[in-house]
Amino acid sequence: PQALSSSAPQLPQPSRHSVTMMRLSSMASLTLRASAPRLSTPLALQPRRAMATDDDEPTPIHPWKGSKLPPLRIRSRGSAIIQNCLYNKGTAFSYPERDRLGLRGLLPPRRIPFNVQKQKVMEGVRKQPTDIDRNVYLASVCDSNETLFHSVLLENIEELAPVVYTPTVGVACQQFGYRFRRPRGLFVSALDKGHMHAAVANWPQTDVHVIVVTDGSRILGLGDLGAYGMGIPIGKLALYCAAGGIAPHRVMPVTIDVGTDNQELLKDPFYVGILQKRIRGQQYFELIDEFLDAIRHRFPNAFIQFEDFSSDVAYDILRHYREDTRDTGMTGTKEPLCVFNDDIQGTGAVTLAGLMSGLVSMGKSTECLKDQRILIAGAGSAGIGVATQILDAMERQGLSESEALKNFVIVDKDGPLSKKRSSQLARQQARFARDDLPDGLDLLGAVKHFKPNILLGLSAVGGLFKEEIIREMAVHNERPFIFPLSNPTSKAEVTAENAYKWTDGKAIFASGSPFDPVTLPNGKVMTPSQCNNMFLFPGIGLGASAGKLVRVTDSMLYEAAVAVANAPTESSRAKGMIYPAVPDIRDVSLQVATAVVMQAVKEKLSRVYKEGDEDVLRSSIAGKMYTPTYVPLVTRSDHPLMN
Repeated sequence: PQALSSSAPQLPQPSRHSVTMMRLSSMASLTLRASAPRLSTPLALQPRRAMATDDDEPTPIHPWKGSKLPPLRIRSRGSAIIQNCLYNKGTAFSYPERDRLGLRGLLPPRRIPFNVQKQKVMEGVRKQPTDIDRNVYLASVCDSNETLFHSVLLENIEELAPVVYTPTVGVACQQFGYRFRRPRGLFVSALDKGHMHAAVANWPQTDVHVIVVTDGSRILGLGDLGAYGMGIPIGKLALYCAAGGIAPHRVMPVTIDVGTDNQELLKDPFYVGILQKRIRGQQYFELIDEFLDAIRHRFPNAFIQFEDFSSDVAYDILRHYREDTRDTGMTGTKEPLCVFNDDIQGTGAVTLAGLMSGLVSMGKSTECLKDQRILIAGAGSAGIGVATQILDAMERQGLSESEALKNFVIVDKDGPLSKKRSSQLARQQARFARDDLPDGLDLLGAVKHFKPNILLGLSAVGGLFKEEIIREMAVHNERPFIFPLSNPTSKAEVTAENAYKWTDGKAIFASGSPFDPVTLPNGKVMTPSQCNNMFLFPGIGLGASAGKLVRVTDSMLYEAAVAVANAPTESSRAKGMIYPAVPDIRDVSLQVATAVVMQAVKEKLSRVYKEGDEDVLRSSIAGKMYTPTYVPLVTRSDHPLMN
């Protein structure tokens, strides 16, 4: 007994605290037994619960796939969240969120869900008397809650796209100073020369992917609007977010204010720009270069879209920053930027898409483009840009440049561009000058002499395509292409109704601004297509953002145009449409982005994707698209690692 006692393990004696806890546990157990209901049937007579055996089939386990809404980490708290349009959810904040984020008492007590908020916004939009009032109402929504704004825009894009962009944005720009309430975008000016890096550094967001910049010199067909041109980048980037899936914190609208030659603006007491004439020449280009150098340093992978620059500088700016001139021996050269000019390249590529789609609707191949004769009314940056894109496509289809140039006649206010006027033409215009047309031809004379298959209007002259011109097109074409592409609607060269009427319903029609459906005498309803750049530029921006492209090449633009041309459904073509339905814009943007990145991979111009990734490109890009919906917000106090 002594040995056994000494070899037995000595158990530790319980402490006074442990004894107390055991007594409390025993008392709680007795209380639970006393309060438990008595069983009416003896336990021994109750059926036993089935026990699992090795022979039983295991209960299937469905693996958790994870949340598609990762939290957004923010540094704000309390009223600062409500005042930040990127974070604000308004009355949709849940009660736990209100407590966590310091919002209790700062919002009305009733929680109104997201779908009801969207319903309220649309009711507010539809109660406004005019489109410009709708534009202002939506701007106020965007200023307070960007997620709500972009979700409403996306779900109602066919109705709202003409309100937030063309044609209404033209009026919004004209009234910009009068309706100005709060700054949106980056305003830099000639007063910031030498301080552009500081101005760009003040932009609050740190992960900018897409920038739209204008100098306000040629806003739509309205001319020089100076600093009022900021409405264009703002409207454009709204479509980048909704249609292209770029998150709103990754976009930056910019106006470079170099003055204005518009005397009405210089006398406008509400004008927000600098009161001086436009600077030009070397001083102007130095300012542009300093701004883009600041962008190069802070946002080196950003996609930069030039918007509404006048034709006398647009081509030079695009060429200089697009091309890689580091190996040419030129002084001051730098690595190219990923730049894009929507007026030159975007309008041209989306017009090219419409022409190829129209040929498909006629039962022809897109390769028949090289056989078409094209007359363009308007020799500005948009007109020359369209001609250049189509010329490039014809060369891709096998023509030499000299052969392809014979398919073009470009007319300005002085008649067809001719080599006799070469000294008066810009370099890009002189490329399309001809010497085989009679002197003194007006637009009708050019149509009669040249007999084009395709008539494009980029003149910004409303009603330019008179009845005799349209009827002459129908005389020598079974299906004449009539494309009045000028914006806004008041600048359209011909209406859809007149184009169909004067061609007896044979016209293949597309316009820059929207027109209502037209009922033909035989009762058939034709739905005019809008040759809208939004079918193209959001997808190009998405591709550039997702693939971190080094630059955007002509080959990428051609592939983007082919993607748009193939997008319309057969039912859409039966209605006379040659562009996709607007509600399908997100899918179209994804198709365009995929085509652009796939071509970039071939050219080794993507910093993200490489050869062999082609099979996963679409799904990968789709996974990077922004969807406007509320996500959980996480503050520093919720996440210690943020401190």
